[in-house]
Amino acid sequence: MANYFSNHSQSRFLANSATTNQATTTATGSSAQPPNPPAAAPPRSRLPSSKHFSTSVSTTVTAERSKESSPNSASPNGTAVHPLRNTWVFWFRQQRAPGNKIISYEDGIKKISAFSSAESFWSLWTHLSPPSALQPTTDYLLFHSGIRRPVWEDPINITGGKWIIRLKKGVADRIWEDLVLAIIGDQFDECRHAEDAEGTGNWDDKSDTSGTEWPEICGCTISVRQSEDIVSLWNRVDADAKVREKIRDTLRKVLNLPASTIMEYKSNNDSMQDKSSFRNSAIDRSTVS
Repeated sequence: MANYFSNHSQSRFLANSATTNQATTTATGSSAQPPNPPAAAPPRSRLPSSKHFSTSVSTTVTAERSKESSPNSASPNGTAVHPLRNTWVFWFRQQRAPGNKIISYEDGIKKISAFSSAESFWSLWTHLSPPSALQPTTDYLLFHSGIRRPVWEDPINITGGKWIIRLKKGVADRIWEDLVLAIIGDQFDECRHAEDAEGTGNWDDKSDTSGTEWPEICGCTISVRQSEDIVSLWNRVDADAKVREKIRDTLRKVLNLPASTIMEYKSNNDSMQDKSSFRNSAIDRSTVS
């Protein structure tokens, strides 16, 4: 950690002090009037030199939101904070423990941290291993803070579904980063029901169950497997075909997918029936316009 800080050794200042004392002694020998002592130099700042450590990651959503409520708010070191529209949470899941014992889906999910500003996101992101560095049967999950657990049965997820893209090995790092940035950057904001745009609800207020202004995008996942990597984009309402198609088209655009990319869709209700996220999914047969 020392490499991230300026290295000003004390011996440097001691050497300067010795030189000053020697000059004072010489001047005293030639004149009866001693010179004025030099003014003490102000202490040098020891703030981290790396921008990745300019903002600490807050795991308490309420505390971070209160600090970022003003557009002119600043972090402790004086830099401006750029709040996101929504608060998001990173999760981690490992199907097999180090001893190769298979554990249940719920038991394998662990919360990493929440973030609600651009600065806290990058502080967290730079410390996460890329998908290419993860062991098979490992997942990253990014979900809105209004979702209590990133599972099919969550009250917000249960009526929705997911778009699925299967990737060959070696391309997941770029796809995953682009997808995460698109979600937290509101690039899917137009993919919602017409009546939702007039709602007044707030996902971050857990007591608010009547409002409808909730993002259609619940979150996304990447599942690292032995022979492939699978990304999925979860949406809130499975029943609206037009919204699903708009999400599909936006997903192709933000990920810059080639026209030959095969996309699949599966509702969370179907996943609960066959206990699988990716098996028996419906292949999208539409052509790119």
